[in-house]
Amino acid sequence: MKNSKEHAQRLQRLYRELKRAYPQVARTTYEDPVEALICGIISERMSETAAQRAFREITKAFVDWNDLRVSRVEEIAEVLGRGGTSRATALALTAVLREIFDEHHRISLAPLKKLGKRPARQDLEKIGGISRFVVNYCLLTALDAHAIPVTQQMADYLKRHEIVDANADEEDMEGFLTRCVAAKDAYEFYALLRRESEAPKAIRRKAQDRSGPKRKKGTGG
Repeated sequence: MKNSKEHAQRLQRLYRELKRAYPQVARTTYEDPVEALICGIISERMSETAAQRAFREITKAFVDWNDLRVSRVEEIAEVLGRGGTSRATALALTAVLREIFDEHHRISLAPLKKLGKRPARQDLEKIGGISRFVVNYCLLTALDAHAIPVTQQMADYLKRHEIVDANADEEDMEGFLTRCVAAKDAYEFYALLRRESEAPKAIRRKAQDRSGPKRKKGTGG
């Protein structure tokens, strides 16, 4: 990434400001990686608040993950809510759960916890229909790996405020963030940045102004 040292300084400044601006983060963890995968698929297309609500509704509406797998897309979409992404999310959920069942003959990815981080990532990336965000969300929240999932809103925020290069792709951004943010801080950074990127402009403006690149004032004219 171009000007990586300057971008890294801006990133660390942003991180400090977000820790001051928002309450302490409570870490989310999942015992079975398949649960993290499901939550990641839902969370990628919704705000964090909406995703948490949708995940609760899913767990109430379906007996278990196998019940979710065999349910109609329209039924799942209705439970998720009437947002424009509900059908796409429902399609992704059923497709991924079917693939996991066909491979493992049950809806579980518990064996991934016995693998190293790299083999676990490779196995997750083989599952069709899941994005880099979902893979990283699962690695971070279920496998305690050094990963930072980035939604489109988070990526847009980082580029808009010149924290990362405007031309950085997903892979560039992922590598940059994991180099700059320690493994022990990865979940906190993810949660804070996501909260900031999804906050109404009136709420987040103060943190944005403080964390953005510093510019010299003109001398008049």
